[in-house]
Amino acid sequence: MAKVFVVIPTYNESKNLPILVDRIFTLRIPELECVVVDDNSPDGTGDVADELAQRYPLRVLHRNGKQGLGTAYIHAFKEVLANAPLDSLVIQMDADLSHEALAIPQLLSAALRYDVVLGSRYIEGGGIKEWNFLRRLISRFGNVYARIVLGLPYHDLTGGFKCFRKEALAGLDLDSFSSLGYNFQIETTYRCHKRGYRIGEIPIVFTERTTGSSKFNLSIIVESFLRVVLIRFRR
Repeated sequence: MAKVFVVIPTYNESKNLPILVDRIFTLRIPELECVVVDDNSPDGTGDVADELAQRYPLRVLHRNGKQGLGTAYIHAFKEVLANAPLDSLVIQMDADLSHEALAIPQLLSAALRYDVVLGSRYIEGGGIKEWNFLRRLISRFGNVYARIVLGLPYHDLTGGFKCFRKEALAGLDLDSFSSLGYNFQIETTYRCHKRGYRIGEIPIVFTERTTGSSKFNLSIIVESFLRVVLIRFRR
């Protein structure tokens, strides 16, 4: 069985993180380790993560402050790549319970056939719960826009529930990424596609958070649309 790393960036997720970690380890997947990256959360998420590390195979990476989602993933990916066995699998997911831990075995199963597996809300069997019409419209349009600009065939480019083979992740030149925020999700898939990796999608159901506040806002939307163009023409 391959070693499995589940990377979870956190910022003010002290109530959600214990629930998520418990759900992950309840799956009893052999050789699984969680890697939590906390950006000095004011609500004490980092301390909660340290307590969880006393009970579970969980590593905590503490950062000095909020530096962006993309940099959090890059930080964790580098830590994993430095020590992980060659056949390791690396999963990324949100800490706010929007990604269902029960889908992790499906990601791992699909990784037997693909180098990168995307959890997709926009293929048959996938979906979104608790979003209003405007949020759904923005997400749909954003994905169609990114697909057209970047010339990609995949249905969910903005999702953050993915699985990488170690060798695929290692080939992405993490130091050269330009997207520090939510566009990191789009840029990773784009780079994997450009390198010719086998990319597959599995259906997932995304559920809006019930605890804490969403980080999604107008400035993120505007930045995302501009960043897609920069990704396309950046060499």
